[in-house]
Amino acid sequence: MHFARTEEQDELAATVRSLLARRSDSAAVRAAIATPAGYNDELWQLLCDQIGVAALPVPEEYDGIGASVIETAVVLEELGYALTPCPLLASSLHVVQLLVHGTDQEKADLLPRLAGGAVLPFSLDRVELEPTGAADAMDQTLRLAVRDASIATPADVRAISTALASALQVGAMQRALDMTVAYAGERVQFGRQIGSFQALKHRMADMLVLTEASRSASWGATAMAAAYVADPSSENADSLQRLAAVAGSYCSDALDKVASEAMQLHGGIAITWEHDIQLVFKRAHALSQLNGPAHRHRAQVLD
Repeated sequence: MHFARTEEQDELAATVRSLLARRSDSAAVRAAIATPAGYNDELWQLLCDQIGVAALPVPEEYDGIGASVIETAVVLEELGYALTPCPLLASSLHVVQLLVHGTDQEKADLLPRLAGGAVLPFSLDRVELEPTGAADAMDQTLRLAVRDASIATPADVRAISTALASALQVGAMQRALDMTVAYAGERVQFGRQIGSFQALKHRMADMLVLTEASRSASWGATAMAAAYVADPSSENADSLQRLAAVAGSYCSDALDKVASEAMQLHGGIAITWEHDIQLVFKRAHALSQLNGPAHRHRAQVLD
């Protein structure tokens, strides 16, 4: 199993990070969520054409890059950090479901389209990712809708969704931590930078521990997800369910805690629309419900 990034994966992360720094800053994120699609189509095409993010887990025989969902998770972590509205999660889950459960004809018809950046809604039971014309949601950077009819999602695809969503959660945690540390170094109270107060140092240290532990859990789950897609054996399925449940449980609770701490340490400015920390807080609550609440994942681990 793979529990650390390779040099190539570090380069992929750096490339995505650089592009997002230029094209997905705070103003760009807010402009994107105001569009009918809910994301910046030009940025999505750049990510697909220049970096090939949609093609990463698609086999080469279907016009893909032939990497794995590990590389997808690397990109998702960067997207989570930037809070970028993006259809990559839905696109990647489409690919995974086709690879594991699709017919040869379905693979031939859909995988090349998805590798090229086609955006198709994807349903997780009654929740639809990237819907068209969705009602206003708490987290406007992540478009979700509730379908009228329940569509059962295979358990293995649901587990992979949990693993990939944990990468978004880790990225959001890192963003919250970095913003909080930067703010604590700038904000002056009682004649001192608030970051110099020991009590606040301890709280930020706890945020760091939660973030790093979550990153380890996420890496373990996504590595197992990649192993399962390559070899969907019963043994790998059991390991996938367990590691995904661990990541879903730990990362959801950790992001809730980190986001809450970030809100408190920023003070009153955190609840204003103009400040981005409120976007992290909303992302935390949306992702904690996407694949089910943390306590359900813990129950699955115990079972």
